[in-house]
Amino acid sequence: MIERFLKQTKFTSQDDFIRNFHIEVPDNFNFAYDVMDVWAEEDPDKLALLWTNDKGECIEFSFKDIKTLSDRTASYFQTLGIGKGDMVMIMLKRRYEFWLTMMALSKIGAVAIPATHMLTGKDIIYRNNRADVKAIICAGESQITGHVLEAMPESPSVKCLISIGPEVPEGFHDFHREWESVPEFRRPENVNTNDDILLMYFTSGTSGEPKMVAHTHTYALGHLVTGVYWHNLDETSRHLTIADTGWGKAVWGKLYGQWFAGSTVFVYDHEKFTPADILHKIEQYRITSLCAPPTIYRFLIQEDFSKYDLSSLRYCCTAGEALNGAVYEKFRELTGISLREGFGQTETCMTLGTFPWMEPKPGSMGVPNPQYDIDLILPDGTSAKPGERGEIVVRTDKGRPLGLFKEYYRDAELTEQAWHDGLYHTGDVAWRDEDGYFWFIGRNDDVIKSSGYRISPFEVESVLMKHPAVVECAVTGVPDDVRGMIVKATIVLAKEWRKSAGDELVKEIQNFVKTNTAPYKYPRQIEFVKTLPKTVSGKIRRVEIRENDKRDSIFSSFISAPAWSAHNVGWVESLL
Repeated sequence: MIERFLKQTKFTSQDDFIRNFHIEVPDNFNFAYDVMDVWAEEDPDKLALLWTNDKGECIEFSFKDIKTLSDRTASYFQTLGIGKGDMVMIMLKRRYEFWLTMMALSKIGAVAIPATHMLTGKDIIYRNNRADVKAIICAGESQITGHVLEAMPESPSVKCLISIGPEVPEGFHDFHREWESVPEFRRPENVNTNDDILLMYFTSGTSGEPKMVAHTHTYALGHLVTGVYWHNLDETSRHLTIADTGWGKAVWGKLYGQWFAGSTVFVYDHEKFTPADILHKIEQYRITSLCAPPTIYRFLIQEDFSKYDLSSLRYCCTAGEALNGAVYEKFRELTGISLREGFGQTETCMTLGTFPWMEPKPGSMGVPNPQYDIDLILPDGTSAKPGERGEIVVRTDKGRPLGLFKEYYRDAELTEQAWHDGLYHTGDVAWRDEDGYFWFIGRNDDVIKSSGYRISPFEVESVLMKHPAVVECAVTGVPDDVRGMIVKATIVLAKEWRKSAGDELVKEIQNFVKTNTAPYKYPRQIEFVKTLPKTVSGKIRRVEIRENDKRDSIFSSFISAPAWSAHNVGWVESLL
């Protein structure tokens, strides 16, 4: 398959990759027709999607099945009046209908807007009106359909609601019942150009309403590197990416790049994440490749790996947030596999990564994907030298690279703020070592400035994660009259340490940080919590922690405050 788009497909070094990697971009590229349907023609019985759920159901889909069923889905959407350029919101959790819907919308030139099932009525209203959403297709569960119906009186653009079941409330079309009797699908003429919008994501920043990230049809081509060269997949691979379909990581790890490689996408549709269940699925279905955010790996390594046969697993990647070195080392100790980190945004494909021919450096994001011209720039606009901190930027003076977004839809001012003078500004800060490896520091707005020092939350978190009491942590800055800001650590404790939550443990952790990194970085405030706030993708929401601290200082744990122990004793008792 990839030979259709690449002159050279095998690489032995990063230098070879940089010099010889080049994607040939066809006119009017459409992933559904030019990749998925081609697999269906050339290898129709090859397993494309293996779907199972926490109820014990399991369904296999060949590429021929995906073509046949996505054709039917495309025809069904056409009978409902959905066509080229129409905006369709998708709230399908991990249901297999997501893959059929994504391919069907591509085939008719409609725009997919994947969204989390956790949206409230207010969230849905905002998205419907900002994007002029015409149709919503969702899982038929009351907590989802209820919010959709709640949004309808204030969503004049929405003309069609579709439920895939099990419930089909009044006002919704019944996908599976109506889908059975549609006419034969015929490919429309002039479905798309390379500059037409394929999909959009609403992505939240640190302030303001979510922005709309618009990607063109060539975005899918940009993920060829993600699947084939970062995940290291081929036709023998059975790949699991742990991600909800409402997040961009789903198309990073469960669709485009994986089907370029001809691998089988494995999907585990579950309601509650349980580390033991994931390990069992890897064993049961002989998963060969895994990608998950560092949060998932932090919980997996708490399990007893000796209970599982994980011999099928041969390659593992991580993205979504920075990887702590302690997690890397523990996972390698348990599996013999070195985690390979990658970096990107909703606005991009993978921009930095640790590729198969490279030696991983624990905690490093890797090196630039050759389809992007990546640099680190200082505040004066000059390039950072090795060891200097700078903002990660994508140089676009020679054109928009494959996978970089088209625009923030309907917001030229916001687009200009992030992308101007031939540079797309990611807002992420990193440094580069002498070997060209990039090391994440944090978001521009996450860096803590205390007593004249600039402190990276990730640097402090990396040290905290080495303490045996710490399962998860988030480091943020708290305003301080004397120092400007002080470091606060919000910590989830390991089970065996929860009874020890108190002043002594706080001091122990503080001293641990002081002795393992520069003393000025130690957390002057520590709060023990049951869970950390996260996005649906598993990223820790530091912005939410900061907002909570501003709203109610009671929830901060000051070691000098007499009420600290009493507050946390109640927390511990409720947890045990």
